[in-house]
Amino acid sequence: MNKEELINKWLSGTLTQEESSAFESLEDAAFLKGIVDNASAFKASHFSSPGDYSQLKDRLGKKDESKGKIRWIGPLLRVASVVLIGFVLSYFLWPGSVTKIDTRIGEQTTITLPDESRVTINAVSELAFNERKWDKNRQVRLIGEAFFDVVKGSKFKVITPEGEITVLGTEFNVKQRGDFFEVSCYEGKVQVVSGNYKVILEVGDKFRSSGGKFTTGKNSFSAPQWTQNTSTFERVAISEVFTELERQFGISVTFENVDSTLLFTGGFTHGDLENALKSITEPLNLHYSITETNNVRVMPGEK
Repeated sequence: MNKEELINKWLSGTLTQEESSAFESLEDAAFLKGIVDNASAFKASHFSSPGDYSQLKDRLGKKDESKGKIRWIGPLLRVASVVLIGFVLSYFLWPGSVTKIDTRIGEQTTITLPDESRVTINAVSELAFNERKWDKNRQVRLIGEAFFDVVKGSKFKVITPEGEITVLGTEFNVKQRGDFFEVSCYEGKVQVVSGNYKVILEVGDKFRSSGGKFTTGKNSFSAPQWTQNTSTFERVAISEVFTELERQFGISVTFENVDSTLLFTGGFTHGDLENALKSITEPLNLHYSITETNNVRVMPGEK
């Protein structure tokens, strides 16, 4: 049995005792388990069937969410989807030397690629590339969010579960969280392909895909604000806003009688949780409370 077959059987939970020992001996076993344990911001709609979701949820010991509350579980406790795992495996099974960088809650890091292109990676994100084949194939795979400053040269491609971005030399930001996919161009030109949709972005343009809807617009800033420790949003559902808050502060947010699709325009800084919560809740007339275990309850404000 080859490596890919072994991993597929592990995903489906059908390993024999002997095969389980073989899987544990793989050098990638710990990382693959981490994909399941640390996958963030991926919703149940990404599962290929209800059975896939139930099977994976059972393996992780998750319980169904109670009625009347919407639970937005912290990034390190989210259930990984089959589609996501398949995407990650696709770069893990690349032949050659794969370099992988992943960031923790509240962490940002900047790396230099083999061609001197620079990438700043936001919290709870993963980036991988094949260093050995870089001269022939400038390609990275991203889960999460990153800002790219690409030196001119051959075609440079960023692949995410929700779409692909192709450039020659430019500055652009890519955000892919679950089915939310946004690309902003800050220099040069960027080609974005998401499903059957293709668009060319020029300086100041941005593309967004969410819930199966595609939109284009203009950037509000000349550079992504998260690289300056500020998260900004323009007409984004508060479910995604609070999920980003979870990524930056390591908290868990619960909505109580609050419409999670409510749109928010604004932002919060990453240094102070209380100030960040006020920046989100006050404009929307919401209240919040923080427990000793870093859980945040969000409720409607006074009418």
